[in-house]
Amino acid sequence: MKTNQDIRDAATAAGVRLWRIADALGITDGTLSRRLRHELPQDEKQQVLEVIQALEKEVS
Repeated sequence: MKTNQDIRDAATAAGVRLWRIADALGITDGTLSRRLRHELPQDEKQQVLEVIQALEKEVS
């Protein structure tokens, strides 16, 4: 299983692309991809999941 699979699954389920998450976090998509290579600390993971939820509302 990939690292941060819960974030990847949440983004897919919400129909939110990783570059949109990165943009909302104020980082580049490459930076987000590099961060996702290793398991994120719980506080960062929660921040990303909150961004996904907010972006999902915009998409729907």
